[in-house]
This record gives sequence, structure tokens and C-alpha cells, in this order.
Amino acid sequence: MTERTNDLDGTVRELIDGKTKPLGALGQVESIALQLARATGKTAPRLESCELTIFAADHGIAGDGVSAYPPAVTRQMVLNFLHGGAAANVFAEAVGASVRVVDAGVAGDPIDHPDLLPRRIAAGTRNCRIEPAMTETQRDDAIRAGRDLTEDCPADVLCFGEMGIGNTSAASLVAHKVLGLPLVGLIGRGTGLDDAGLERKRAVLEQAAARTGPVLSPAAALAEYGGFEIAMMTGAMLGGERSDRPVLVDGFISTGAALLALGLEPAVERNLIFAHRSAEPGHSDMLDALNARPILDLGMRLGEGTGALLAWPVVRAASAMLTDMASFESAGVSGPA
Repeated sequence: MTERTNDLDGTVRELIDGKTKPLGALGQVESIALQLARATGKTAPRLESCELTIFAADHGIAGDGVSAYPPAVTRQMVLNFLHGGAAANVFAEAVGASVRVVDAGVAGDPIDHPDLLPRRIAAGTRNCRIEPAMTETQRDDAIRAGRDLTEDCPADVLCFGEMGIGNTSAASLVAHKVLGLPLVGLIGRGTGLDDAGLERKRAVLEQAAARTGPVLSPAAALAEYGGFEIAMMTGAMLGGERSDRPVLVDGFISTGAALLALGLEPAVERNLIFAHRSAEPGHSDMLDALNARPILDLGMRLGEGTGALLAWPVVRAASAMLTDMASFESAGVSGPA
């Protein structure tokens, strides 16, 4: 940690410990409050707004049958988001968050809708089983677009979600190459593969992984195996660090973007708050490797930013504890003997 962070930590811990409660009585909420202070650089940040940005893109490897759903579902779900019918829309409404939808690289012709943010890099990635998913230029353009989208977002807290048939495969391969975790433990059922489908997915991903060396840099892993939505989300997380705002990291795919962002810019660690533990089996391994403690564990594995949205009320409460909760001194309450 930097000297500034150490000084801030001491001030915020003293502030939290001085609130009208026993020491440590609010458990993880206190840790979240400290993380909010680190992310913003303020001892008592007032955080009242949250926006979810959903990045959508297709993956060439989906053509190898690694998902229970066909690639066309990516486009169909983008339209569902735009019409307000997805779980992410419903959860956002329930917790008072706004939603943006971004075409980072959906297959087919560009989608024409007034509420869609068109940032498509290409009409889906190439098949990473046989060749790099994207060029270095495409990777860099996607990261840059994500950063720019964060700058355009006025919310106090940032949530990022994703949609892309085949993207659990991409995240598994990225985590395997960057973290050095065994690939087999990172491969789950994704959208609900049956046993035969899971075996097929494992075989395809093993072929893809064998195409490159055992360990890759984050930038190389992203180009070789990532998706345009993952690259754009990586850039958006880097933008959160640049703008001193907390980033609520969703589940398996979003954690893949987070580990890439951390590899590209370690300082982003102060901004990342891990929202929930996905039921996708490799997510726990990724969280452990990042020494991350998620807020929620609800057995979810949907994506879309749904877990991040459900964590937002807890994060907002942690902020309110810093800004609005009385101290022993201000309330005239006796402290511990």
C-alpha cells in the first residue's frame, strides 16, 4: 500500500471505531466501508448512485458447442435488456440503479436501437481453439472504449455485467493462463450444460489451452482467449481507478476481467469490491487466488451484473455508516470502559 493509503486507513479505522457500536460489531460492512474510502480517497464518501453497464459480445469458440445455448442468444438477450425484461433490469429497478447496454461485438449486423451504446470492435471474436481471439489492436481498442465509457458515467459506484454465449470458456482460459490455475477446476457448466456437454467443453478448452504456452501475460491472454466484452469491461474497471470510484465486481466472467485489470494496473485493487461468489466452480479458485472476500454467496451463476446489483444496497449502507452514523462523542453515548 502507498503511504497515502496507510494514512487514510488509519483515519477511517479510527472513524469507524468511534461510531456508536461495539468494536467490529458491523463485521464485513466495516471492511467494505474501508474499501470505499480507499477507492474514493475520502474518509467518508457519500455514495448515493449506482449504474450497471452491460457489455455484450459473441465468441468464435461458441461454434464448438461449449454452451447449452446457441450464439444467437447473445443478440436476443441484448434486445431483452433494452426492453427491460431481463433479471438485470428487474434487479436494477429494485435497488435503484440505472442500466446501460453496450454492443462490444455482437455477431451479425449492428443492432439499431436508440438506447444501445454501439462500441462494437468486430462481429464477435475468432475461434480461440485454433487462433487468437482478437488482434492486439482490437484488444487495445476495446480496453480504450471501456475506459471512455466509464468517464461518461456519472454514477458514484460502478457495476459491470456481461452477455456473451461462450464467455465462461473465455474466462476459464484467461484465468488458467494468467493465474496458472489448473484448467479442469475452472471449467463449469456455464449456461447449464449436461454431462456430455461438459465433457465436450473440457475437450475443446484443453485444445485451446494447448495452443499457447502455460503462462501468459494479462495482455497476451486477453488477445489469445478473451472476448470483446471482457476486454471492454477490463478497460472500464481501469477507468474506475482513474476516476476514484468503487467498482462492484460481479461473478465469474467479471472476476476474469478484474484479474486482467489488476495485471495491467495493480493500483486498481483499491477500487475493486467483489460482490458475490458465483456457483460456477472455478470462481472460488479465482477469488482465493486474488485474496478476495465477496459480500454475498447466494448460489447464483447468471452474470449480467445481477450479483453486483444485489450487493449495491450493502455498499450504500456501508457508505451511510461512514457519513451519517453518530459517534460516541456526537451522540453523548459512553464508550467502552
